[in-house]
Amino acid sequence: MDLPSIKPGLLTTRAAMHELFGGGSQGGIITPKNSPNILIYVDHDSGKKYGYEDGWLEEEDERGPVFEYTGQGTRGHQTFLGKNGSRNGSVLRHAENGKSLQVFMAAGKVSDPASSAKQQRYIGEFELDSDVPYVIREARDEKDERRRIIVFRLRPKGEFEHLTRDVITRAQQTDSQRVSPTVITCKLVEPKKKRASESRRAAQPSLIADLRQSVLREKYLEDLTKREHDVFAYQVKISGTTITLKTDLYDATEHELYAIRGASSREQVHVAIGQLKDFVRHIKPHRPKLTVLLPEKPQDDLLNLLHAEGIDLVYGDADGYTRCPAK
Repeated sequence: MDLPSIKPGLLTTRAAMHELFGGGSQGGIITPKNSPNILIYVDHDSGKKYGYEDGWLEEEDERGPVFEYTGQGTRGHQTFLGKNGSRNGSVLRHAENGKSLQVFMAAGKVSDPASSAKQQRYIGEFELDSDVPYVIREARDEKDERRRIIVFRLRPKGEFEHLTRDVITRAQQTDSQRVSPTVITCKLVEPKKKRASESRRAAQPSLIADLRQSVLREKYLEDLTKREHDVFAYQVKISGTTITLKTDLYDATEHELYAIRGASSREQVHVAIGQLKDFVRHIKPHRPKLTVLLPEKPQDDLLNLLHAEGIDLVYGDADGYTRCPAK
């Protein structure tokens, strides 16, 4: 939405933005009822206390920069549901509801010594990334308890301010942490009401593959759990970058790392091989068995490709799953 009265870089306050937009005054996500805007407030100091850091990723892709913002909720798992998750849900469905995301960054205290209020620097208008709108990670809260957090991936619309001090801190060393297998990277968002254009988009092969991947992963995790296998995932911060990666399933009982894809095409098999070859470097203990899990058996040539790389294949069939081990 065009906001002629504020421009990126403007120093303002929450009180001033309350006068302009309305809405509440507490929390990182403000959802004014009578405004087509959602206000997002970022504060590095408070974020680190709850185990995360928001800001620009240093790395850009062909679509430009990404701003990561952690959802609302300081204790327990963050959610999109209920009273505790309603503001996260508002961000998730902002486009569907005709809302713009306006992002502000805390920029020190106001000049009045009698006030504890902070200045807010306007960063710009954003929207959720259409391919990966958010990811789920694990972090520790103020009581040092692990929990799932929602990390939105925001893309700027129009003018924006991109300062070096707003970039997320690079990892000093590569750090691999075991996390719950329920910590997943989400690529598919199902809004409550689908418009015609969204229904057509939902039928695209890539989104269908994403959904099949999620279902396949959940069912296979359930199967491993019933067999009392110790299963989790790895969350990996890469040295010298702001990137956080997450593996698919890791079966500690069999010392086996899985790459799971929602289609058995050549393209998806290529992605799975690259994923395994990349992530295996960060798994401890070293040298796990590498396995690709697919919804059905691929072409024989692709099976030969996997075996040539020393990778097992597991695929779904009428009786459950079939394994084709590499020699």
